[in-house]
Amino acid sequence: MNLICYTMYENNNKGVKIMKYNKLLVVSMAAVLSLSLAGCSSASNSSSSSSSSSNNGSVAVKELKGEELNKIEKDDKEKEKYLVIDVRDVNEYKEGHVKHAINIPLADIEKHAEHLSAWKDKEVVTVCNTGKKSKEAADKLVKAGFKKVSNAQGVKDYKDYEIVKFTTLLAMDFQAAIDKKEGTFIDVREAKDYEKGHVAGAKNIDVKNIDKDLAALLPADKNAPIYTYCYSGNRSSKAAQKAVELGYTNVYNAWDGTKEHEYKF
Repeated sequence: MNLICYTMYENNNKGVKIMKYNKLLVVSMAAVLSLSLAGCSSASNSSSSSSSSSNNGSVAVKELKGEELNKIEKDDKEKEKYLVIDVRDVNEYKEGHVKHAINIPLADIEKHAEHLSAWKDKEVVTVCNTGKKSKEAADKLVKAGFKKVSNAQGVKDYKDYEIVKFTTLLAMDFQAAIDKKEGTFIDVREAKDYEKGHVAGAKNIDVKNIDKDLAALLPADKNAPIYTYCYSGNRSSKAAQKAVELGYTNVYNAWDGTKEHEYKF
């Protein structure tokens, strides 16, 4: 703010009026400080927004070839590092899906994101028929904070996937089945570990005897729920697939075995 004061005085001897201008520059420090702070705040907000945008943009969905995913799922140790999510609807999933893949339809992927929070920093793979729906699901997971997401080649595009027809359950879902105390449970661990503790009423079978002995352990009702489990989900997946081949329509395998999750029997 500039204030100009005019001082006028008269020189009595010469009768000349002299106007003297005194220009006073008054600077409002409060105003300057306010403007400075506003500028800093604006710059700070701009920087924060840019950083956030950069962080979101730094996570990209990777494309995974069917051959690569097939190799991972066939390796009993390597498959433990990946969570594979089939995002098709339940009926399509039951008709046949990639081995060890759990099922979360695309429409439900966002509400299940928190349910999968333990995998936010681990490898997650989405898959569907052609790669289109699974790409949408992958993008939603990245938006939800997942950092290592891959979109796999679809099951209709890659014909060499090992396809199975049982349902794979995560630990919390398998525990819920245990707590419900319904259905037939098949324990595919060694007898010594079975004897140390097992699901109430579970029947024990050696993985080597699945083909010849499993049928005798299953109920007559082909629609009755069948649950299989072992140490890591590998041995039990063989029992689960055999049950499907025997005509059972509701077969569930625990993806997390007893070495990976402490189930409450």
